[in-house]
Amino acid sequence: MRAVLVVNPQATSTTEGGRDVLIHALRSTVKLDVVQTEHAGHAADVARDATHEGVDVIIAHGGDGTVNEVVNGMFAGAHATARAGELPVLGVVPGGSANVFARALGLPKDPLESTHRLLRALETGSRRDVGLGRANDRWFTFNAGVGWDAEVVAEVERLRSQGREATPTLYAKTALACYFRVRKDPPAITVTIDGEEPVTDLYTAFVTNTDPWTYLGSFPVRMNPETSFDTGLGICSLTHMGTYGVLRHVSQMLRARATPHGKNLVRRADLARVHVRCVEPLRLQVDGDNLGECTAIEFVSVPNALRVAV
Repeated sequence: MRAVLVVNPQATSTTEGGRDVLIHALRSTVKLDVVQTEHAGHAADVARDATHEGVDVIIAHGGDGTVNEVVNGMFAGAHATARAGELPVLGVVPGGSANVFARALGLPKDPLESTHRLLRALETGSRRDVGLGRANDRWFTFNAGVGWDAEVVAEVERLRSQGREATPTLYAKTALACYFRVRKDPPAITVTIDGEEPVTDLYTAFVTNTDPWTYLGSFPVRMNPETSFDTGLGICSLTHMGTYGVLRHVSQMLRARATPHGKNLVRRADLARVHVRCVEPLRLQVDGDNLGECTAIEFVSVPNALRVAV
């Protein structure tokens, strides 16, 4: 079995010692090539080439951004209609701060425990087919968003480039600062769902491919509890940005069993397609990666798109 390990050495919780243990363990099971990423887009390039060469397994060791790049690279290196079973199997050893995709799959957050789980999956052939989302031509594994959350992602990226560590506290403070900035602007988003009338004058468009939407430290943020890797996409949008209403919804989303609801909340689940149009260009993020500004985004659910070793 041929495998490529894609390592992001800059990821929050990766260490040189941990990488050595992972590499040594994997080489006892598979024929392994190791690539450490050197720049943005490098992981996607490696995954594209590995897919084209017919590698059996591609393993991402890093944060959600590394996983996202690897997934997009796999599809870039495959036939346009490729589905799970036709692409390499994806393996994930979390090494970031949130690791939403890995945790949503039930993988251990600890890299050593996750390595043990991956080795067992490779030896036994344990696999899971998961659905993915696509925002225009970019694939995403767990969430995407237009507006407020994308502003948060862009600002955190800027702060990290200045040496700040990506912690839950940094995300919370940044989200609060961006909230006060975004609420001053008029609602600029229209959401269209197949079979329904367009919903206009929205402030946000949070799109989910699974539950939870993300994590705030150890706390899951649950926007669409009905959404999973086995269903279509979910969407959650706000018609108002009043402080009381937003705090109420945040509180609902942090409860283990609550389902977010309210008059100023537009929420749907298990959708095949969602179209988002903006009056003026707004930021778009996928899996915590800032893609810049857009005016029109077509979100599409692709069932059973990827096979993951679990």
